Amino acid sequence: MTSLDKPTTEDTSADDARAVTEAALFEAFGGVRGMVETVLPGLLFVSIYTINKDLHMSAIAALAVSLVMVVVRLARKDTVKHAFSGVFGVAFGVVFAMMTGNAKDFYLPGMLYTLGLALAYIVTAMAGVPLIGLMLGPVFRENLSWRTRNPGRKKAYTKASWAWGLILLGKSAILFPLYWWADTTQLGWVLIALKIPPFLLAVYLTWVFLAKAPPPIDVFAEMEAEERAEEERKAAAAQENGETTTAGRHRRES
Repeated sequence: MTSLDKPTTEDTSADDARAVTEAALFEAFGGVRGMVETVLPGLLFVSIYTINKDLHMSAIAALAVSLVMVVVRLARKDTVKHAFSGVFGVAFGVVFAMMTGNAKDFYLPGMLYTLGLALAYIVTAMAGVPLIGLMLGPVFRENLSWRTRNPGRKKAYTKASWAWGLILLGKSAILFPLYWWADTTQLGWVLIALKIPPFLLAVYLTWVFLAKAPPPIDVFAEMEAEERAEEERKAAAAQENGETTTAGRHRRES
């Protein structure tokens, strides 16, 4: 292997940064399992409703599968935040649909949440406190250090928040007209089709922006280093005081 073929330290560091970013995004957004837990209840609802037009059976089946996924995660001692968010979303949908008697209202809470989240991404990006940075800061162990100490990271988080906001806004622009004009099964199948692709696009763009950004500042490591340095200073001061006391005692004895 020639020197040109050997990976440089810079290349290795860049690869490591990309790998860390990829792992963090996978953890933050739930990975494949999180996507399955997001799609399955709605898929079950629209499948059963398409076959028998029974709102109660469709709603109960969707809620039941959501609860089963939470129980499975609890039994395996896995992170339950994605499964719990799915249960709450399905439960709100079931309540709305049961109250109005309109099966399309099963999808309305999720659609409103998507629209609200889109606006939150855009507004926070415009305000200079991008939502994606608030979400991923703890995952990367940088907390809010990117706001004042790492402008490259802040810029990447701002771009990512704009990407998420515009993608979700586009999704809402498709779904809300269908809510008014299409029937329940048409809306349901379109919504299922739009669950994963926009999400994957937003995650990919976030990865692209962050992979090109400066590495995060590990504030936890900094705090640990400061604590160790403080302990070392105290130990050195205690040792110095002990030596001074011993020297003084020896002088008095002599």
